[in-house]
Amino acid sequence: MKEALQQYQNQLHISHSQIFCYLACSLKYQFQYVEQLPKERISLALPFGKAIHHSIERYYRSLIDDGTIVSLDLMKNLFEEGLAMELDTSEVPILYKNEAPDTDSAINMGKGLLKTFYENIDLAGMEIVDVELPLSAPLYTPSGEKTDITLVGFIDLLLRDTEGNLLVVDNKTSKQKKSQDTVDTDLQMTAYSYLLAANKYVFPRAEVACRFDVLRKLKTPKLEHYFTSRTAENRRRFAKIANSVLAGIDQRIFIPVKGWLCSDCSYADACSRW
Repeated sequence: MKEALQQYQNQLHISHSQIFCYLACSLKYQFQYVEQLPKERISLALPFGKAIHHSIERYYRSLIDDGTIVSLDLMKNLFEEGLAMELDTSEVPILYKNEAPDTDSAINMGKGLLKTFYENIDLAGMEIVDVELPLSAPLYTPSGEKTDITLVGFIDLLLRDTEGNLLVVDNKTSKQKKSQDTVDTDLQMTAYSYLLAANKYVFPRAEVACRFDVLRKLKTPKLEHYFTSRTAENRRRFAKIANSVLAGIDQRIFIPVKGWLCSDCSYADACSRW
């Protein structure tokens, strides 16, 4: 992964997270990616999600490396150590929420989520193709012209069923239930579909099956699967959106957007001074 990150840093590139940031609030994009301002604060959700993600990656990585299933205790320890390191080394205040008002409660919640994952994940009939798969591909204009911008991304988990069909899996944590409309229109999966097609994992016109594995942060945690798919038309539309975002960035169009993301924004003070 480190080699892939180094390679991307040497390219003119854009990721789904950057596209999402610009669409959600282009002023935040300016602060974060153009001016590269230091963050004023970060939400607990960021280090928490990163620590959960690392622990789940270890589970799958062990399976693909030597076929062994790591212990739940190891996953919990990895999570606790990862979260503690992120919090201890943070140079800015951490925003806690009611669901986890302090570090101890965050650790307990994370361990509960991992226990739910461990007891409910089922890979029957599926082969692991890769874990944290780094992919990149050039972006094309709607008229088919190649741009000098590369789309980059890491796929959490790529599976293959007994008939040879691929399934893209993305791991998430959330308190709220996802609606099917949200799942069907999520640009992250469309970006992954674009990258898979561009790298010849699937045929250019093929439909790509996708699944969100969401650990719900409830009193009794749940692991929920949300299924969707992406077509060649979805990929074409995504490329059009990505090029429009790039045009907006090039024209320095940065506008604040008031919404639910504001409560956790790392640049709230800069925004108020704008």
